Amino acid sequence: MVTMKKIAELCGVSRGTVDRALNGRGRVNAETAAMIKKMAEQLGYEPNPAGKALAARKNHPVIGVLLPSEGNAFFNDVIHGMDRAASSYAIYGLTVRYYPMKGYDVDKQLHLMEQMKGKVNALIISPIDDARIAKAIDEFVDAGIFVVTVVNDIKSSKRHCYVGSDYFNGGETACALLDALLGGKAKVGIVMGSRQVLGHCERLEGFQHRMEKAPGFSIVDIIENGDDEICSYERTKHLLDDHQDISAMFLLAGGVYGACRAIMQLPEQERPLTIAFDSVPSTVEMMRKGIVKAILYQHPTRQGRMAISIAFEYLVNGRMPDKKNYIMKNEIRLLENL
Repeated sequence: MVTMKKIAELCGVSRGTVDRALNGRGRVNAETAAMIKKMAEQLGYEPNPAGKALAARKNHPVIGVLLPSEGNAFFNDVIHGMDRAASSYAIYGLTVRYYPMKGYDVDKQLHLMEQMKGKVNALIISPIDDARIAKAIDEFVDAGIFVVTVVNDIKSSKRHCYVGSDYFNGGETACALLDALLGGKAKVGIVMGSRQVLGHCERLEGFQHRMEKAPGFSIVDIIENGDDEICSYERTKHLLDDHQDISAMFLLAGGVYGACRAIMQLPEQERPLTIAFDSVPSTVEMMRKGIVKAILYQHPTRQGRMAISIAFEYLVNGRMPDKKNYIMKNEIRLLENL
């Protein structure tokens, strides 16, 4: 087993100097620190878990999590995954602080990011796709804060990595599913959260791309609901009133329960075939009532757990992510295989 004492002997320095260089404590000459780290890597040095935990607790690592989770049940599962991961790292003194918000207000997200400055060592964020948010993320990175985007991405930023689903593929899969279920002909109404969210736009683009293989498909209208249930109900009701020939509904983001309530007001024989995303309890309820035919599942708990784990590895072990994108596969789920 390689020890700090052994590294110190080979480098001709004290054990204390090795400890400071490997754990970032105190001042060590840059050239000496580089020599020590190179020797540790060559020897395959692995810190003692107890010692690593002690060092981490002294540093008090804090992860700030900023999600549009208020009123959006999908994020309950994301947070559940984060909490599970964080509890497993409690021995290292890791603290996770949540900064929730509702909807997609750029100024609100910027305000919360400003509140986090100087209080966190890493940021996990589901960002609004806006140049001001990208700039704010870049400022965090430039200040030495490790940044992971989760659920939604902002590719123009300097974020270190993204954890989430393949939105374009999700849209393609949704269209292919409707194509198979409806025999190649459909007039589709689409309910999305916001065009300010990159993932929602990519999911729509994927749907439209797959439509090129379904010439009998046409999109009647696209509405936005801000992932809000009340707004979703009202706007979906207007959509269905204005376009009574709609034969399919694609609910590509949140607000599924509100949209389904509007669909339920139609006579049963006039209800469009509907597919949605995510197995939140209210959506499962609508599947049991026969309103939602199928969902696409994007592993929210796994997304949350992985985002925390990646941030932990950087903060405690100094390991950068080995890739820029950690993508979850979309899975088609029916009531029978939930």
